[in-house]
Amino acid sequence: MAANDPGQPALAVQGWSRDLPTPSSVLAIGAHPDDVEFGAGGTLAKWAAGGCTVHHLICTDGSKGTWDIGADLHALVSRRQIEQREAARRLAGVAPGCGGVGEVVFLGRVDGDLRSDRDTVSDVARIIRRLRPDVVLGHDPWKRYRLHPDHRHAGWLTCDAIVAARDPHFFPEHGLDHHRPSTLLLWEADEANHVEDVSAQVDTKLRALEAHESQFETTMHAVDASQLDPFREGIRRRLADLGSPHGLHAAELFTLLTDL
Repeated sequence: MAANDPGQPALAVQGWSRDLPTPSSVLAIGAHPDDVEFGAGGTLAKWAAGGCTVHHLICTDGSKGTWDIGADLHALVSRRQIEQREAARRLAGVAPGCGGVGEVVFLGRVDGDLRSDRDTVSDVARIIRRLRPDVVLGHDPWKRYRLHPDHRHAGWLTCDAIVAARDPHFFPEHGLDHHRPSTLLLWEADEANHVEDVSAQVDTKLRALEAHESQFETTMHAVDASQLDPFREGIRRRLADLGSPHGLHAAELFTLLTDL
């Protein structure tokens, strides 16, 4: 039974799929700056090295991403956009100022206030129709006990906007042709069924994550770059643990949906 068929789902996933062919273009949808790098940085780096155009869509402005009560939040938002663009450049493996990086789109919703309402679904569907990615990646909204509301809503937006973007009678006011991606990959999944070998991309994933310097304290538990070694080791260990059951040195896991 396919995942979108009505009625009860299949009892269990039969085996795992592994290593999609490199797509021509992808769109990774994150709730905040840095979520894409955590969820799929290795996979995106691998595909970019194979010639894929990697686009980012960041749903919120990241304005809650500091422990500093007196922080200038307008400055933080601007800084996080700069950091996200730099992270995208590092994933693409291109030199500063060079081409080869896909679009980095900021939806601009206030951090912590993201909602999967009709207007926001329309905004995300419009971006899917405009960029026309083969593969979309995002948060798994069905992850159990996911505390942060933005992660849940970003996942729903990803799924709902794919449905809206593929069907011509949703949001005709866009004035864009409908577009059906071939594949959806959801990170943070409780019941993953797809593995991507990122053994050769761990360093690139770390470099992209470390572009988010404003998050050293809140996310990486470091005052500055000199204290990042425990964070780096934690990421390496986690990717190795995910890869080990599949005979890989490092892996990222997803729920794969192709019945779109």
